[in-house]
Amino acid sequence: MKDLKYLMSYTIPLSALVALEIQGWFSYATVIYAFGLIPILELLLHTQNQPYTEAQVSSRLSNRWFDWMLYLNLPMVYGILIYGMYTLVNDPLSNFEITGLILSLGIILGTNGINVAHELGHRTTKSEQFLSKVLLLPSLYIHFFVEHNYGHHKNVATIEDPATARKNQTVYGFWISSVLGQYQNAWKVQGKLLRNHNASFFSLQNNMLYGLLVELLYLLTIFINVGWIGLSYAIAIAVVSVLLLETINYIEHYGLLRKMVNGRYERVRTYHSWNSDHVVGRIVLYELTRHSDHHYRASKKYQILESKDESPRLPFGYPTSMLIALVPPLWFNLMNPKLQTTAHSD
Repeated sequence: MKDLKYLMSYTIPLSALVALEIQGWFSYATVIYAFGLIPILELLLHTQNQPYTEAQVSSRLSNRWFDWMLYLNLPMVYGILIYGMYTLVNDPLSNFEITGLILSLGIILGTNGINVAHELGHRTTKSEQFLSKVLLLPSLYIHFFVEHNYGHHKNVATIEDPATARKNQTVYGFWISSVLGQYQNAWKVQGKLLRNHNASFFSLQNNMLYGLLVELLYLLTIFINVGWIGLSYAIAIAVVSVLLLETINYIEHYGLLRKMVNGRYERVRTYHSWNSDHVVGRIVLYELTRHSDHHYRASKKYQILESKDESPRLPFGYPTSMLIALVPPLWFNLMNPKLQTTAHSD
């Protein structure tokens, strides 16, 4: 019964439905919930880092309920997105309300879209990998599947990884360098994968090519149905979701670097990512905040990720840390002293 806590991951979409239904000030319901209420709850609730027994790990891996918790995000995300687009195009909304709804819908695409796609993208079945790409589509970020799995996890905590923020790099500069760098790297990684499989550029194995074509088809479909204004809303929602993802990337690896050993980078360990055991963020984000264990063994499913004692810890949960990161002097004053206490800093 205690695993029913993961139903809280659906509270983000629920808050967006509230925003769409009531509108007015409630247009910002998802923003207020994600970056107002959750940070307060995380300050009040104790962190939890109880390790699992072997029996618990076996039981949780065999329980398909954890997988269905992910799969159900697909109809939920698309259903709310379609409803949201209809509302934005057809309801007489003020600019204030439009901004709130775009932010709320963008947060959904970031949490229940990209984040769930991230989890499914690490699965080995073609069907789950397909679902991952479908969930990345509304954010126009299908290339994330290629770069994250074959680039980021290989190069994390090195200067070769655009998704690893350097010490004293602001989140705003990181947004630009990470988005552009990951897209460029994704094409390089894809080219190498095609060469390794003796596949042509126009092969179905070219995730980058057909991902780009699908994204263009998605945008064309929106334009045909709701015109330029609807297309602008769809792009704005996608931008919000991407900036949410990249802000998470920023706080997850800020200032941490792997050492060079005999001319090669040391193996990725649990101390090369910032960890958080703040319980609400853990649950809502399907244990993404236990990021150290995820990078140590990317194949581990979210329900068995654990907190490791040697992992550096964020002083606050993800939502609070993201807000602090938006104020660079405050972020540097908070995190740079913590970097000095770890031997794996920039």
